[in-house]
Parts: sequence; C-alpha cells; structure tokens
Amino acid sequence: MRLVTHGDSAPSSVNRYLLPHEHQVIMVRRHPAVLLRPIAEIFGGLVLAGILSKFLSDNGAGQTLAIVWWAWLLLLVRFVWKVAEWSVDYFVVTSQRMLLTTGLITRKVAMMPLSKVTDMSFQRSLLGRMLGYGEFVMESAGQDQALRTVPHIPYPETLYLEVCQMIFPSKDGDDD
Repeated sequence: MRLVTHGDSAPSSVNRYLLPHEHQVIMVRRHPAVLLRPIAEIFGGLVLAGILSKFLSDNGAGQTLAIVWWAWLLLLVRFVWKVAEWSVDYFVVTSQRMLLTTGLITRKVAMMPLSKVTDMSFQRSLLGRMLGYGEFVMESAGQDQALRTVPHIPYPETLYLEVCQMIFPSKDGDDD
C-alpha cells in the first residue's frame, strides 16, 4: 500500500505551507485512536450522569441534577472540539521536508528538512499494534528540532518505508 497522494489533494490548510518548488508525496491524518480517551470520557460521563440522575431524582435534588447534566454537556462539547482538532491535524511528507500541522485556533506547523534527518525509527505500543498506529521518532545531527516525534501515525510500517526510501534513495536507481 502506497501513501502517495497526487496534485492538490491536500486541503488548503496544508497547501498554504508548501513551497512552490516542492510537491506533496505523503499526507496522513493522525489515527482516530487519538479520540479513544475523549470517547471513553463521554460514555463514562453519560453512564455516571444516568446513575446520578436515577439517584438524585429519587431524592428530589433538581438543581444538582441540572448540574450533573450540564457537566456532561461540557464533556460533549469537549469531545466535539477534540474531533474538530483531529480533523485538521496532518502529517505531510513533501519532496523536501516533513511537516506536522496541528491546532484549530492556534495553528502550529513543525517541520524538518528531509536532508537533516540522520535517524528515524518508529515504535508501537500493544494498543498501537492492535489498532494500527505508531509513533515516529526522528533525529537530526545532534540538533533539537521542532519535529522530533509524531504520535498516532496510521500505517507506521508502510509510512516508515516510504519516508526512508525518500531520505535514503537507492544509489544505483534500483528499488531492490
């Protein structure tokens, strides 16, 4: 499976950071597993609010019951915010560099030139192996870079091989 995208398939929120002489090679959104905790919180909060509602309605505590459901509503709003943030976060590999764009209101763009990468690895937790995500770790000649780790990357093995092939191209033109 190749993660190569062609042309202007990147959203404008990513295209604005590409230089005129570079082209996008790989673009992935972070794995949806970043949303597992907010999903667990929203369902746990719903169960807790339901249990408290049953208990509080029997005791006639109407104001406390309203506070419980308002708290759950805040959890729901936080979940919607996390989904919106996830939808605009991208890891992009161009012909010249790697970029990580994050943030909904405060936009953050971290980048590392491909020529500066001296070592790259990925790691996967047990949950990451089960769900299909990993974390990239990149090093650059003893320098502290803005882009060192990229968590929750989908298809880490495939992406790792694609990026390594770009960083360390075959000298004889052979792909074997």
